[in-house]
Amino acid sequence: MVSILCTLQQHTDEVSCCAFSSSLLATGSGDKTLRVYNTADFTELPFSPLSGHGYGVHCCCFSSCGSYLLSCSTDGATIVWNSETGEVTAVLQHPARSPLRVCAVAPDSSLVLAGACDGTVALWDFPSKTLRRCSAVSEASVVACCFSPCGQMFVTGCTGGDLKLWDTDINLLHAEKDAHDLGVTCCSFAPQIKVDGCCVEFRLASCGQDSQLQIRIVSQREGAAYAMKLLHTLTSQSAPVLSCAFSLDGELVVSGSVDKSVAVYDANLGTLLHTLKHHDRYVTAVALSPTMPWIATGSMDRTVNVWRMGDGVGTTAAESRQTSCQGRKLRGHSRLLVADWSEEDVHTWLCEEGLQELVSIFKANDIDGAELSQLNKETVAELGIESVGLRGRLLRKIEALKAEQSGSEAPDEFLCPITRELMKDPVIAADGYSYERESIESWIRGDNKTSPMTNLLLQTTLLTPNRSLKMAITRWKSSQ
Repeated sequence: MVSILCTLQQHTDEVSCCAFSSSLLATGSGDKTLRVYNTADFTELPFSPLSGHGYGVHCCCFSSCGSYLLSCSTDGATIVWNSETGEVTAVLQHPARSPLRVCAVAPDSSLVLAGACDGTVALWDFPSKTLRRCSAVSEASVVACCFSPCGQMFVTGCTGGDLKLWDTDINLLHAEKDAHDLGVTCCSFAPQIKVDGCCVEFRLASCGQDSQLQIRIVSQREGAAYAMKLLHTLTSQSAPVLSCAFSLDGELVVSGSVDKSVAVYDANLGTLLHTLKHHDRYVTAVALSPTMPWIATGSMDRTVNVWRMGDGVGTTAAESRQTSCQGRKLRGHSRLLVADWSEEDVHTWLCEEGLQELVSIFKANDIDGAELSQLNKETVAELGIESVGLRGRLLRKIEALKAEQSGSEAPDEFLCPITRELMKDPVIAADGYSYERESIESWIRGDNKTSPMTNLLLQTTLLTPNRSLKMAITRWKSSQ
């Protein structure tokens, strides 16, 4: 089941792009602005809209840590915004000032890539904001690009229809000529890396004017050249497909089309799961939340729809997010220990978690953070909450909150799934999950040949360093 969570209607021209971070949704438009929303309740942030481009915004994306928002435009500039304040931190200008159609950030936030209408890509070092090189990669306009999850390669797609794989020195690794014979419109790597013996595999989705969404396996065997193998050709949409994106777990791929529909597929089987029809014009952009089961879709009808994926459970919480919750916003409230929360902090947390109907009960019982952390099945029953389901959701939210803060308030993806401690040397196992090296090596040495997360047999015990995650953890630790 997929249902609409909310519809955002603030843009005054067609919506061209949208992107999620862990706590924000950004949208860009032909009206030259970006708008930024808090995903706690989808209210627009005080500094939004962001104005700095001279022409329409074509593409936007967040850095891996979510601290920066990037956007590019026909004006030839990629602007780097501080996502907490809305301030411009850098303007990366294409050397020839060619109109930019697409931009991307490497998973470890070390590089920024932008594709231009003159067939070139510009590559910047992100920390120093200096241009590394600008090179011609196509005779046609570059309208699609994305980094591989390892950050050591990127793919470009052009209006001529070719997909090309490059290393970060812009050396060609592989070319797929006429992948979409009427032109590529978008491409996206799945976040997972599959290691099978000496072979490394990635999944790449691409879509085009040929009304197709394609999924390919990009692979390399040790010492051999890169190869691309077509896995699925998905044709449920009846007009050009303009955008595509994978879910964080790589299980779903979503696309938006000129036929005004959004298609949700099982990325492994290539089967259509849902067709969403709620836009009045072309669907130009799709994005999936890294933390919630949400899809954002942007359209030429000037709206952005946020959809919730699920089986119908928890729809009360989903519906409640469509209403505004009065009270103080807790920017980064998870950095505070629960025991230090005031009663007002607790009320705001209830609203953020879709439990605002409990605020009056909590007020009547003077429950602050210390009291919240002590609630259990028995004490919750004494509060007089009649709904069994509501009591259950509250207890699950409290347990999740405690688990979140048990890792020194670090984001969950920074914690080893085995020890629940902040990782120092994260590695990717054959199941696609990242672990602390010492923990997973100890797990394997103990004759555990199955995944700690899926309980399925590990096809190989080879571990790949997750440099992107390690750098993100280092940056997070520096910010604390």
